Amino acid sequence: MSAAGRRWGRRQRALLWAVLLAAWEAAWGQLRYSVPEEMPKGSFVGDVAKDLGLQLPALSEQGVRVISEGSTQYFSLHGKTGHLVTAERIDREQLCRLVEKCVLRCELIVEGEMKVYGIEVEITDINDNAPSFKESEVEERISETTAPGSRFPLARAHDPDSGRNSLQSYELSGDEHFSLAVQAGLGGDQRPELVLAKALDREEAAFHELVLRASDGGDPARTGTARIRVTVLDANDNAPVFSQAEYTVRVPEDVPVGSVLVTVTATDADEGLNGQMKYSLKKEVDTAHFHLDPESGAITLLRSLDFEEGDSYELEVQARDGGGIFDTAKVAITVTDINDNTPVISVRSALSEISEDSSSGTVVALLHVQDRDSGANGEVRCSLDGGVPFRLEKSVGDYYRVVTSRELDREQVSEYNVTVRAADGGSPALQSSAVLALRVLDVNDNAPVFEQERYSARLAENNAAGALVLTVRATDADWGQNARVRYRLREGRVRGAPLSSYVSVQAETGALYALRSLDYEQVRELQLWVRAEDGGAPALSSNVSVRLLIVDENDNAPQVLYPASAAAAAAAGSGAAWSGVELAPRWAEAGALVAKVVAVDADAGQNAWLSYELAKATEPGLFRVGLHSGEVRTARSPLARDAARHSLVVVVKDHGRPALSATATLSVVLAESVAELLAELGSAAEAAAPGEAAGSLTRWLVLAVAAVSCLFVAFLLLLLALRLRRWRRRQLLPPASGALRGVPVSHFVGIDGVRAFLQSYSHDVSLTADSRKSQLRLSGASCCDTLPARPLPDEPAPLLGEEDVAAALPADPSSPLCLLS
Repeated sequence: MSAAGRRWGRRQRALLWAVLLAAWEAAWGQLRYSVPEEMPKGSFVGDVAKDLGLQLPALSEQGVRVISEGSTQYFSLHGKTGHLVTAERIDREQLCRLVEKCVLRCELIVEGEMKVYGIEVEITDINDNAPSFKESEVEERISETTAPGSRFPLARAHDPDSGRNSLQSYELSGDEHFSLAVQAGLGGDQRPELVLAKALDREEAAFHELVLRASDGGDPARTGTARIRVTVLDANDNAPVFSQAEYTVRVPEDVPVGSVLVTVTATDADEGLNGQMKYSLKKEVDTAHFHLDPESGAITLLRSLDFEEGDSYELEVQARDGGGIFDTAKVAITVTDINDNTPVISVRSALSEISEDSSSGTVVALLHVQDRDSGANGEVRCSLDGGVPFRLEKSVGDYYRVVTSRELDREQVSEYNVTVRAADGGSPALQSSAVLALRVLDVNDNAPVFEQERYSARLAENNAAGALVLTVRATDADWGQNARVRYRLREGRVRGAPLSSYVSVQAETGALYALRSLDYEQVRELQLWVRAEDGGAPALSSNVSVRLLIVDENDNAPQVLYPASAAAAAAAGSGAAWSGVELAPRWAEAGALVAKVVAVDADAGQNAWLSYELAKATEPGLFRVGLHSGEVRTARSPLARDAARHSLVVVVKDHGRPALSATATLSVVLAESVAELLAELGSAAEAAAPGEAAGSLTRWLVLAVAAVSCLFVAFLLLLLALRLRRWRRRQLLPPASGALRGVPVSHFVGIDGVRAFLQSYSHDVSLTADSRKSQLRLSGASCCDTLPARPLPDEPAPLLGEEDVAAALPADPSSPLCLLS
């Protein structure tokens, strides 16, 4: 089998073992792979989806990410195949310079399941570096007196590769006086030594040229060479000797740069040039961190130490005298850890939003906490700031979960800034923090709330259609669509019409508008309900009552009920010519009631307060009108020179702004006797209807005069009889006259244009034959100021029409005078 075939077979077996190992580790939640270094970007590392049992379509939905330790991302997950591939070209020698086994660790985060899987990838070495010497040309100075078999340490080659690809062997060529011996160091490293095989003779050869070749174990092998020039010196029989074969020093990792860590010393028994010492470091890698002063032997620090990068260093120091003889010693430097690294909190996965109805224990974040220090300095304690409804739970390894500890309420707190703090166990302790911003999503759990328990408004009547009445406002503690409030009316009826025909509410603003002009005299108030409903699903709502009071305006003028207008009297079918005629005796005293103007106003309040005023009169100063009662009274007693007929114009005003008014016209007739009264009424009738036939009226007047005459004759006979019996009683009887003196004007009321004398008198007369005294008692109980609604059985019926005038007269002469026609 060829070498290529063998190499292919070895690679296949290694790959098979890697796959089996990865499958076994995947069962335990830990994946391990291996990949050679220097692979191009995107090279296959392992089938993560297959090893973890993840379905390929679910990878993109669940949000799978690969996070590497450190600042550089060396691996990534191929979204379509589920393969773990390299994200950068990996140089093992750069990453793991001081580590034999190079392992890179990363985590696979499955955000949808809140799970984390650890992945370890071993970077295997390839033979990409050849052995090299610090100096390509080395000069060795050897005294000619040096005995054969003497050994001289040579500079070692350095190969960054590891394993078989590292330095494996040395080979010396060029001269028979020298041979090569290789010694194994404590750490397994090879230390080449130049062995003097044959005594030197400076006179025979002052210089010897040698070639030292270093080879690694790669396939093919790589080599590096150094040319050695041996100068034969005169005899120097004392070699330098270090005071200690090995120096040990412990320094903290925060030791300042430039500090002297240790000073090595060596002595030489020779004198002069052969006794002068020169110190140097043998290994090239040691010069990166430390500097050895060639004269004093002081080792100083060139750059800062980091316990986490390297906790120990081993230096090889050489002291050479002027004759070229040298001695070596070891310096072991141990770095002690100090608490110089704060805990690092990495948010591997976190929610930015959470519903307020999420149950307790909901995972909102997955955190990774790490401290690079060791011992107590690397022990981390995590906590959350108080006052938040969350708690920390330990997860796998250095992972923590942030979960809800109780139910959330967006209306109380809509956003949370959760501060996670991590503190190590150092003294003093170092701590770090991370803030998780979490917004609480709203659910519709609050109904709208009105700003007032009930609303009321006042609206003047006769408003314009579409006038704004008031605005109701409700707020919802929810957010977004759940807090969007719309308003509507609860349906009802007003005076048989739908409520929506009277008022409407604007759905967005809650403004209540009147859709029609309202009339206080028809509708004095509206009681309605407004519903506020949010935009949630299902929607929540609340109701509020609204009371709308209609304010009266002075839009109705006073209406005169009495006296009726001429048009109203004509419509009633009675004698229109006598409508509004009031009768008053000429002997009426000042303040006597003549008439009363009766008016009403359909408005309310002060708009319906009426006042009366005499605007025009035939005889100024004869009559006056009560300001608030509307009663027309005599301002003075009538005089003989006063006209018989008077016309009064009474103005009725309300107290609105502006005031509205109405007028009433009264005709007052002053009469001295019944005959004069009838004459005036007749003339008034002729004046009222000059074109009509007066026969009927004359007939009735004649009948009225006859009835009065009969009554007068009966009265005289009664007086004569009584005078004959007791002539003293004649003085107690009323005068035999048709006059109406002493009768108050208030006992008249106009019916069909005729003034009726309503007050009745009952005369109880006591006459005795033996007594010289007589008694006449007038009973006031039988008097009345208003027309009875129904006549008494023993009383004559009042005159209600034009017929049966004579029947209304009393049959008994002693009865009081009830009617004048």
